[in-house]
Amino acid sequence: MDDLRDLYQSTILDHNKSPRNFGVPADSNRDAEGYNPLCGDELHVYLRVDAAGRIDDIGFEGSGCAISRASASLMTEYVKNQSREEVDRVFDAFHDLVTKAPKEGATPESLGKLAVFSGVREFPMRVKCATLAWHTLRAALDQTDQTAVTE
Repeated sequence: MDDLRDLYQSTILDHNKSPRNFGVPADSNRDAEGYNPLCGDELHVYLRVDAAGRIDDIGFEGSGCAISRASASLMTEYVKNQSREEVDRVFDAFHDLVTKAPKEGATPESLGKLAVFSGVREFPMRVKCATLAWHTLRAALDQTDQTAVTE
């Protein structure tokens, strides 16, 4: 179990240090801001959604803790080329992963690399860090003008 925890930590640290899809995609047509008032994490998610409603491209900018940045980075990799329905399914599964006991929530294996956040449930204050990017993604898809928050 310690080897798995070490792998998870190294993945989070890697995505924090070298976040994937950091920046604004060309021709983005949707965006939203997100803010975690508990620790000050701020990020902006940018999307290019095609006519069929699929996320053609995604990027983010902002600052925050390692969990927040790594979650945004891994999220952008996971949801690229997915439909709104797929994003909603993964959002729910990810939220279950970080908030519920393993037998109640999603199995880590079903979420691929996102499983690195399974240990976050042990630290309730960090759940908001891990889910900020996801709430902001939903706000961008909904084209809401309000800042997404984790409260």
